Parts: sequence; C-alpha cells; structure tokens
Amino acid sequence: MLIVAKRVLVGSGRYLEDGAVLIEGDIIRAVGPEETVIAEARPDIERVAFGGTLMPGLIDAHVHLAFDGGADPAATLAQSSDETLLADMRSRAEMLLRSGVTTARDLGDRNGLALRLASEIEEGTTVGPRIVSAGTPLTPPGGHCHFLGGEVAGEDDIRALVRKNASAGAGVIKAMVTGGGLTKDGPKSWESQFSPAELAVLVEEAHAAGLPVAAHAHGTPGITAAVAAGVDTIEHCTWMTGDGLDFRDDVVARIVEQEIAVCPAVSPHWQMLPRFFGEEKARAMFDLVRRMADAGVTLVAGTDAGVQRASFDGLAQALSFYAHLGLSNGRILDMATSVAADALGLGSTTGRIAVGYKADVVLVDGDPLANLNDLSTIRAVMSAGHALEIRS
Repeated sequence: MLIVAKRVLVGSGRYLEDGAVLIEGDIIRAVGPEETVIAEARPDIERVAFGGTLMPGLIDAHVHLAFDGGADPAATLAQSSDETLLADMRSRAEMLLRSGVTTARDLGDRNGLALRLASEIEEGTTVGPRIVSAGTPLTPPGGHCHFLGGEVAGEDDIRALVRKNASAGAGVIKAMVTGGGLTKDGPKSWESQFSPAELAVLVEEAHAAGLPVAAHAHGTPGITAAVAAGVDTIEHCTWMTGDGLDFRDDVVARIVEQEIAVCPAVSPHWQMLPRFFGEEKARAMFDLVRRMADAGVTLVAGTDAGVQRASFDGLAQALSFYAHLGLSNGRILDMATSVAADALGLGSTTGRIAVGYKADVVLVDGDPLANLNDLSTIRAVMSAGHALEIRS
C-alpha cells in the first residue's frame, strides 16, 4: 500500500509536508517526499490519498482488558466465566484499535486471558492492537487485585510466579507495590505491600528472564522502595501518604537518573477527579505530575482502561490532561508514540514512521500538533499492515 498524506509525522514535533509512506506486508519500506516514494512503488500497488495527517499508531501503556470500566469492575469480573470474559476482552481490544491504539500494555488479567487474546490478534483471528501482557500481577495474600490469582507469600512464591508468567509469554512483570482503590478489602492505596528484600528478588528474577518490571505504586514509601529495587516503570506515582501527599525531589532525581518511565495512568474522565478528591487535593495531585515533567521524568501515556469510568476508547481524551498541565502537543504525542514504545521495550519496531518499522499508523483529520483534539477524528487505522477501516 502507498499512502500519500498532506502531513506525515516523522519525528518529535516534525512533519514531512506532502509526504508518502510505502508499506509492504507489515513493514514500512519507504518514507519521503511524495514523488520520491511513488517512484519506488509498483505501478499496480494500492494507493490512498489523504488530506490530513499520517502519524504513528497510538500506544496505551496501561490497560486492563479483563475489567469492564463500569461502577464495580471487580464484581463484574467475579461473575464472568473465563470464556465470557475472553469474549468481552475481544470487544474491548477492537475498541482500542478503532480509537487509534495499535499497541496496548495489559497490566494484569485473570488466568492468562490477555496472553490468549494477544496470540489470537497476532494470528489474525481477532481484531485488536498488539498486546504486551503482564499475565498475572504479583500481590501479597489479600493484597491489591488478589482476586486475579497472583497472591505470593515470600521470596520463593515471588520467584515461582515470575517464572510462570515468563514461560507463558508475558512481556512485562507487574508488581502491586502498594494497595489500590479497586480492592475494597485490601490495603489502602498509600500502604506498601512488599518488603525491600521481596521487591529486590522480584526485580532480579524478572530481569534474569529478560523482562521489565512495572510497579503499581501510589504511596511515597512504595515509590521509594520501587526505585531502590530498580523497577523499569512506575504506574500512577501519585506520592500519597496516610495524611496527604509527599513529593520527594531526591526520589524524582533517582527516577530520572535510572531512566525509569512513569505512567500516571490518567483516566479519560480526569476532569471528574475534583469531585472525588476535592478541588484543592486534585489541583495538588495534578501539580505533582507537572513537577515530574519539569524535572525531566520520562512520562508515558496510559488510561488504566477497564477500571471505574475508564473506557477503552479514551486515550485521546486522557491526553488532554497533559495539555491542561501546559505540556506541548509535540511532547504529548511523543508520550503516546515513540516515548511509550521505548518504555515498553518496543522502540526499535513501533512508535515511529520510519523505514523498517512495523506498519502501525493512523490517519487523522486535521493537524494534531496544532490541535490535540484532532486525535478524536481518526479516519483509518493500520496495525502491523492490516487496515481496520477507512471512515467517511
């Protein structure tokens, strides 16, 4: 396929005007000025002319396909058989793809269902984005998301579950370093769940298997422990304590030094947060994300899709949060493409429109560098060379 577009996003905040992209199979074979690329294409190749923007497919670095995004996702999950749940997950995966997401990192499911779904998508029997799955997340007995089946008690259990996830094909290991609001009978969000020694073992075992570690961490002590253990990404990173917020500049400096990416996992409905936390606390929480950005922390986009009020087609809305903080549109688009790909260990294969990369692209009406809201006008999506549809 040969796609000619008014604008092609070829770098950080940089367009190629009146450019073209040549796709063969699932790989981008040529990128450049229209006349140059057309000269490389076969005369009979399928051609698409588009008056908007051709850009890399979006990456949602934090989803939970096993959850339904309703009022009580844990209760809905408990009532679903594995086959019913897998069927629902297929629909959610297609919703992600239709919204322009061509890669998603699933950070915790039940019984390896996300791994099954990832295989179906790779084989072409199910429509959806590339899925990087964590398999079963690790949590102590009764800990956050214990109902997903990943309870571990002590270092031997930790090593065993990491190895089990790795052998099943997981692309990341998820550690519930602190509690969370989704687990009503578990530790509070700011409470730590693992000892430093246990976290060290978890990271050691994951890295020995060649897998990164994603740490769910709301509380400041948990964030500090995760950084000390050498995790690869921190999810949420809200700096909570039992009586407020405690932002640690020294810990942030280590996050930057160790090149740990932070995924704040912002809900598509982030504007509702002041209702739940109060205006003053919500502003303070927003400001902490801004302070991390200003300090040079690598931020990546994710929605926590599947938890309460977080739908699977909301990445574009979630990105508006970072515009609210004052980040440039170019940096925000990087967070959802190239920077996210690097954080997921996929930086050499996706997240960019470049020769040799996977043909993961979207066609967007308008100019998202000028107006981020244009990301809501997806016209067509291609994942690994397979076009979903072209919309009128």
